[in-house]
Amino acid sequence: MGAASRRKAGCPDHDRDLLPAVTGCKGKPFVDTPGILRILIMMKLLPRILPLAIVALLSALFCSCGSPGTGTAGSSFSFDPSVKQPTNRSAVAVKISTSAQRLYVTEGSEVLLATPCAVGTSASPTPKGNFRINSKTRHRRRQSAPGAGYPMTYWMSFYSPAYGMHWGFVKPYPCTHGCVRMPLNSARKVFDLVRVGTPVNVSASQPWDATIGAKLPRLDDSPLPNPPMSYMLSPQVFKDAEQGKMWKF
Repeated sequence: MGAASRRKAGCPDHDRDLLPAVTGCKGKPFVDTPGILRILIMMKLLPRILPLAIVALLSALFCSCGSPGTGTAGSSFSFDPSVKQPTNRSAVAVKISTSAQRLYVTEGSEVLLATPCAVGTSASPTPKGNFRINSKTRHRRRQSAPGAGYPMTYWMSFYSPAYGMHWGFVKPYPCTHGCVRMPLNSARKVFDLVRVGTPVNVSASQPWDATIGAKLPRLDDSPLPNPPMSYMLSPQVFKDAEQGKMWKF
């Protein structure tokens, strides 16, 4: 039956949509008694159920924020990866997954440390291949403009002197000019695990992406404000980094 036919039959569209369980076409009563009873029972139970539901929701939010495996975004400054010290430092290697944005420090087939990271965009991708760390600078600053003097703490260069792993704001999507950014605590621990000459493999994926990597938290520093340049250019930024903190984060 078309809309015009329904209007002629005395069953306006808007009335039928608003009260489908109470009033039928042409005003004939149509009462869904079991449905109304269910509604009344739920209204009676609502005061008991609602507080429990709110508590459960808040508990889930607080427990999941930035925690492994939840997919909930949190600040990288809240992330502090566990680390296992190697027994043979000559067997230590760094493995980077560009598609998963994960960095693993390994000894043989064992993962010593795993962390989220941020890699280069499609316009300026992180180079793929096998490299070695060719320099380490604990307290390094950007040399070129724009942004000269900006801290690139725990710098570990690979591929070329211009590409490195270091501390930087992490986002859940590729966002760098080719470097590999890590959370502050991750960068410090990786820096202490590796040495000049440590192998670095950069690939689209790594064997641990679906297991260890999948359990890491989703980190997003996008909502964070930019610290004042007066602070970022001061010696204090490096002093704070050694304690795992930065500015007001």
